Amino acid sequence: MLRTILALLFTFSLVLSGCGNVKGQQEGTADAGKNGSEHPRLQQVKYNGSKQKEVTPSETKHKKTKITSIGFLEPVDPQAAVKEVKDVGRHLSYVAFFSYRVKPDGTLIGIKDDQALAAARKQGAVPMLVLTNFTEGNFSPEVAHTIFTDKTVSNRLINNVIKTMKAKGYKALNIDFEHIRAKDRDLYNGFLETILPKVKKEGFITSTALAPKTSDEQSGPWHGAHDYKRHGELADFVILMTYEWGWSGGPPMAVSPVPQVRKVIDYAVSVIPRKKIVMGAPLYGYDWILPYKKGNPFAKRIAPQEATELAIKEGAEIKYDNKSHSPYFNYTDDQGKKHVVWFENEESAQAKFNQVKYYNLRGIAYWVLGEPFPQNWSMLEDQFNVRKAK
Repeated sequence: MLRTILALLFTFSLVLSGCGNVKGQQEGTADAGKNGSEHPRLQQVKYNGSKQKEVTPSETKHKKTKITSIGFLEPVDPQAAVKEVKDVGRHLSYVAFFSYRVKPDGTLIGIKDDQALAAARKQGAVPMLVLTNFTEGNFSPEVAHTIFTDKTVSNRLINNVIKTMKAKGYKALNIDFEHIRAKDRDLYNGFLETILPKVKKEGFITSTALAPKTSDEQSGPWHGAHDYKRHGELADFVILMTYEWGWSGGPPMAVSPVPQVRKVIDYAVSVIPRKKIVMGAPLYGYDWILPYKKGNPFAKRIAPQEATELAIKEGAEIKYDNKSHSPYFNYTDDQGKKHVVWFENEESAQAKFNQVKYYNLRGIAYWVLGEPFPQNWSMLEDQFNVRKAK
């Protein structure tokens, strides 16, 4: 009964807060690499049922923790990107611009970032350039391999990155190379050993993005080449991509279930200093058509605010799964098709904040800005002191 009352209060508050445009700016990037039945990053990450002490809000609100907060931004629509930065930039240490894409010759494919960069600086958020091997709708192992093995191309890329950061006013770099061949692990480490010191020498902050692993033995194209320990030694900090257990091409479930997130963090803290670890968190959910079957149309990405408004419109009861710490609801659309929606709300946000506090991590990184969730930002402000550039 109490949970039902809380859910009703939450939905009512969202009605008062208004509705925004929540269409995904780059749906292809959010679902990159989801070919066939293979899950891009998480198919090998399993939860073995181990439990850890719960952390409740009453135990964590006695003082504000200082953290780094990062929001990934896809500035496809320059005006929409500016608005989003103005809305939430004050809550962020960094705005991470996704992404500058590497070409096989070491040049870069840029993005429409000028206006949003200016907005980020006005909000006191440090602009972060995200460098990826993303090309033609997927992360490219071939492009990564070329960068790692051709010294001329690698040096050209490094020079182009530094030149672009200086010209655009970026102050931080995130390297998000994914779908790398497992046998290229040492080559990737070697590339990081070359680029990161040079970028640091220019006065920039460095970070890398890591697929969620629970041990160093995990291999395969999404895990094998990501060396947690070495990244932690080389970068100023790392970002764990602890989301997408529930993904658009897979069966319905929570996007970022807390037990699975904990397993990844348990491994991470065993090889990386806690103050170098930033936990990833989603600002979205998915709306699946039921019954789920392989080959179904991909689930629609949905923002927390949009999901709650949809539940109100459909008269659906929002339930909360205590195992995954995630809300969900069922409804039937106008064509008579059944749906299930897994998303984020205040309770699930609190559960993720608790992990940052419990593990004493550096902070939290959000994928992706542009998905309205106003309660998250007010809670973040209430419970944390966000680091800002001096």
